[in-house]
Amino acid sequence: MKAPRVTLEQWRTLQAVVDHGGFAQAAEALHRSQSSISYTVARMQEQLGVPLLRIDGRKAALTEAGTLLLRRSRQLVKQASQLEELAHHMEQGWEAEVRLVVDAAYPTQRVVSALSTFMPQSRGCRVLLREEVLSGVEEALNEGEADLAISGLILPNQLGTDLANVEFIAVAHPDHPLHRLQRELSYQDLETQLQIVTRDSGRRQPRDVGWLGSEQRWTVGSLATATTFVSSGLGFAWLPQHMVGRELAEGTLKRLPLSNGARREIRFFLYPNKDRQMGPATRILSELLLRHAQSPEPAVSP
Repeated sequence: MKAPRVTLEQWRTLQAVVDHGGFAQAAEALHRSQSSISYTVARMQEQLGVPLLRIDGRKAALTEAGTLLLRRSRQLVKQASQLEELAHHMEQGWEAEVRLVVDAAYPTQRVVSALSTFMPQSRGCRVLLREEVLSGVEEALNEGEADLAISGLILPNQLGTDLANVEFIAVAHPDHPLHRLQRELSYQDLETQLQIVTRDSGRRQPRDVGWLGSEQRWTVGSLATATTFVSSGLGFAWLPQHMVGRELAEGTLKRLPLSNGARREIRFFLYPNKDRQMGPATRILSELLLRHAQSPEPAVSP
């Protein structure tokens, strides 16, 4: 790839000539001599091999090629300025990226709300968002792959901050045999039915969480897949209430009338990486995740 023949400073000079209405005005704005401005533009045209300006009376007007190239050059100069600004922020300790690992059961909308507020404050900092299930979050944190982590587990040797409770509810398709019993259900009723559970994404010490008393149990890779299975009539499951609102409203899922345990609440915590000092961008995002954790969830049909 050939090095560019025209410099950013030359593009800035051409922009000044156009924006300020002429060579003399550009020279005044840039604190340079008019002759140096004229030479810079003439040199640009020579290097590019196309005319950028034409003399129209006493004014210089853009040619068709000049109009196109100037428009593209504005993007180039803006990106270069943003790059320099990012380097300045990094010099001051501002992170180039923040790695956020979130348990898939945590309400996505709360994360989106926090990130939407973070974006105009990010100063070019990228966010690498990753979803895991159960101990997968803990592994990412312990292996140094997360700056911030949201988990529903109490992690050993980690200091977490309370975020919010997430409610899981027992559900099945309205035509499921459990609903056809038309009575309050016991654990004995569940034991003979297919239960759908979500696999722990951790590799080292995956955990089994929740009631696993069914003789038949199918394991799927995500909560979204579990929701699809159960709403299609395959088995029953405990699923996060915020994820099944549409299915409950549309009638493809119905709460199981259990005598005990029809709903359970899991407390979620925000964990920082204890082995890495929290930078300013990470700290801002952490505060926003805590603030937006209190956002009300959409109402869910019974």
